[in-house]
Amino acid sequence: MSEDDKVNTGHNVESKDLIRNARKPVGELGHQILDRMNTSHETMAQWGVSHFEIESDSKILDIGCGGGRNIERFAEQISKNGRVVGIDYSEVSVEKSTELNRKFIDEGIVNVLQGSVSDMPFYDETFDIVTGFETIYFWPDFINDLKEVNRVLKKDGLVFFCNEAVYREGKMDKYEDLIELLDMKIYSEDVLKESLEKTGFKDFKSFINDENDWICVTARKI
Repeated sequence: MSEDDKVNTGHNVESKDLIRNARKPVGELGHQILDRMNTSHETMAQWGVSHFEIESDSKILDIGCGGGRNIERFAEQISKNGRVVGIDYSEVSVEKSTELNRKFIDEGIVNVLQGSVSDMPFYDETFDIVTGFETIYFWPDFINDLKEVNRVLKKDGLVFFCNEAVYREGKMDKYEDLIELLDMKIYSEDVLKESLEKTGFKDFKSFINDENDWICVTARKI
């Protein structure tokens, strides 16, 4: 593989063809990157979810569900009275998440759907918790998409985002190639707070893991 076929992700040097699938997994490389994400994001995800509580009857929506590991995590914590729904605009992600969570789907506590965050097929005030792991970088219209998240959340419902990269002034050089390759946006703590407050959320909290450059945030629907 030549240097032109590689990209610095800010953490490793990887194949461009593989990493392009981080945005919208397709085909065999899409399957490969989803398998890897289910493993490589696990430590970050465990750290992130330690910052909020799930009840046995929680109705949870995971946006950009990818390989489905977080759906599985939540499904293991709820009762028959709870529900976890995953949504992703990638057909391969829906397939992978469905495959991983077949047992919970058969039990009737998990659904996986193909669709966009910008126009979700759910009634108003359906969910107690909405989560997004490593996904908001790619949302087409962040403010309007947050309004859509607000719409499907119950009053006082929780929104949670967890990202492997946080914007820091003067420290973004290592992500330049990745941002260009994937046309992604890496958000700062301040922008996340401002955006959530602008779209009908309160009680913003953020947690940053300085060692790994991770960020997770929570807020509640007003």
